[in-house]
Amino acid sequence: MTSTATEPFRLSDAEFERFREYFYKRTGIQFTPGKRYFVDKRIEACVRASGHGTFGAWFGALRVGDRPQLLQELTNQLTVNETYFLREDYQFDALLDPVLPRVLAEHTRAGRPSGPVKILSLPCSTGEEPYSIAIRLLEEWPQIDRVDVEIHAADIDSDVLDRARHGSYGARSLQRVPKPWLERHFHAAGAGRYQIDEGIRGAVTFHRVNVCETPAMRKFMDFDVVFCRNVLIYFDELSSRRAAENLFGVMRPGGYLFLGHAESMSRISPIFVPERLPQGIAYQRPTGARP
Repeated sequence: MTSTATEPFRLSDAEFERFREYFYKRTGIQFTPGKRYFVDKRIEACVRASGHGTFGAWFGALRVGDRPQLLQELTNQLTVNETYFLREDYQFDALLDPVLPRVLAEHTRAGRPSGPVKILSLPCSTGEEPYSIAIRLLEEWPQIDRVDVEIHAADIDSDVLDRARHGSYGARSLQRVPKPWLERHFHAAGAGRYQIDEGIRGAVTFHRVNVCETPAMRKFMDFDVVFCRNVLIYFDELSSRRAAENLFGVMRPGGYLFLGHAESMSRISPIFVPERLPQGIAYQRPTGARP
């Protein structure tokens, strides 16, 4: 496949299959033939931005790995980052009660009544989810004044992580934030945008990681609560199982995992125990289980 700036860009069937196999091996994300137009357009942007004239030249440089930024740019193009503040808020209700009281009871039994309680948001996209957690805790969890809480957030996309650290949002992201919370925790940043306050931004630690990369995930440990919502639906059975095992490994025994409303761990792996909460289903790493 070759093209100029004015010619249409389209991968051949063979090129698409080569690319699809490579990207799956590197990320665990698999694109079906129905995603051809989406994939073609984003690879075209990567090829042109890289300065390579053809898919073959760009793909060769990508596979050799002498320009690692090519893979990161490609990943940033191909990952979907649809999110907003207080999305699927019933799970944050469950976090406040009954999950956090149970976590604190377990901490007390283990001799660490003041925490830290560790919460992980993955994938965090542009930061709406971890910042939503922080705001809900500040606004509605009385123990926040006496219990140390660590909020960590991770994503495979370096561009959205930069935007998350900056913490500037438009009306669509903020549509569900109550006005008093908006006034307390954000300030106007011009052009209809609001930036979350520095104190909340500083309370969230951001990391770049792929949930399917076991060695990278091993740097995370001892999390009491993990939010991993609306990502497993993009994986095939093998990648989903690997992700589940990696999530299991980052959690404390007794920790809670929240998935998206369309996802079910029972279809992926038996290592988590479904826990029926008043607000819906969460998944628990069994107490006493070992990685």
